[in-house]
This record gives sequence, structure tokens and C-alpha cells, in this order.
Amino acid sequence: MGPMIKEKVLPVYRQIEDACRQAGRHPKEVTLVAVTKYAPLEAIQQAIDAGVTDIAENRVQEAERKFPPLLAKNPQVRSHIIGHLQSNKAKDAIRVCSVIQSVDSLKLALEIEKQAAKLNKRVDILVQVNTAEEEQKFGTGSDEALQLVEGISSLVHVRIQGFMCMAPYTEDQGIIRKTFSDLRSVRDLVKTRFAGHPQVETGILSMGMSGDYKIAIEEGSTMIRVGSAIFKEVMQNA
Repeated sequence: MGPMIKEKVLPVYRQIEDACRQAGRHPKEVTLVAVTKYAPLEAIQQAIDAGVTDIAENRVQEAERKFPPLLAKNPQVRSHIIGHLQSNKAKDAIRVCSVIQSVDSLKLALEIEKQAAKLNKRVDILVQVNTAEEEQKFGTGSDEALQLVEGISSLVHVRIQGFMCMAPYTEDQGIIRKTFSDLRSVRDLVKTRFAGHPQVETGILSMGMSGDYKIAIEEGSTMIRVGSAIFKEVMQNA
């Protein structure tokens, strides 16, 4: 497995750079988050050795198993949860993750606040918005996002860093683009409404995955979530 992961990571960085140049943006504006679902520990370590600074899991159980040994060895790495998070798992999630990307309700935010207060820890979150407007997708509605941010903004241990969305599985680039541009619109609205608020940062737009990150970069994404393009060959029980 030696050099293989590196050979997967570097082209992704190059493609992000190309997409940024074409969009008139600086590559430093975009963070690559390696989604480590199904990838063994040694492969994730090789991705980190190849320059990956952020790793993510969909499920808390997987994060609990993989992240502690990796973070012990690589304290500079940021760990994320990107999948739907139930309130009863918030306690476990914030122990092993520095960013929760999938906060889509005040109930979940309040539970994160409660657990973070016990640990005297500040937790960075992204508000997940269902801009794809698909019933099977998690996320708050675009029209409810402001209200949710308002509710979360009064919490002491939870800090909003931006927003996250998932594009629908479709070949229609127009629909994918609209999903991303709608999230940017939500962000712009919140940025204006909450300017200067100490608990509300709006710098992160987490949108775009292996198949659609080029469009996401054109629409202003600052965080790309890529799994299969890096780990496909080494995925276990996929």
C-alpha cells in the first residue's frame, strides 16, 4: 500500500488547484477533508503523511475507533463528523472530533453545548442546510437556517464556523450548482445579519465531494469532502 495513497492524494490537490485557478480563487482558500469511511488506519496515516490536514467520518462509532490513535500521533490534524448525528451521540462525538459539520437542529446544538460545558471545551460546528430540498437528506431548511443560527448563537461552548450541504445524486449540473449557490446565499444572509457576533463565523462553506467539487469551488466552497478518490482501493467492507 506504500506510495499508493500518496499517488491518490496529490492529484486531488492538483485538481483543486486547477479548479481554483479557473475560478479565479487562491488554492489556499480550499481545505481538503479526507473522508476516511472504510479506510484502514495505515492508509489514513499515509494520507496525512501526504499532506492531509483534516479527516472525517460519517459515523461516531468509526470516529471513536480510528481518530484517537491517529490524533495521538498527528496532533495537528483536525477531525470532523460529517454524517447525521443523533443527540445521544453528541457526547461521544465531541470527545474525538474538533468539528461537527452536521448540526441541523437546535436540539442537537443544545446537547453539544451541554456535553461541551461538562468538558469545559469549545466545539466548532457547521450548520447543515438541506439546500437540495430532498426529503431523504438531513439539514435544516434554507428558510429556517437564520432562526437556527439565532438559537445557536446564544450558546457559550458552541461556535458556528460556517455551513455544510450535500448535493443530490444527479447528473444535472444545474441542480448541483443551485444546491451550492443556495448555501452561499444562506451564508451571505447570516454574514450580514450576524456581523461581529462572537459565536458566529461564516468563513467555512463545506460543499463538494469527489464527483462535484469542481462546481462547488466555482460556487465558493472552502472545504471539499473527498473519500473514494483517495481511499477506493483500500476500502474495507465497502
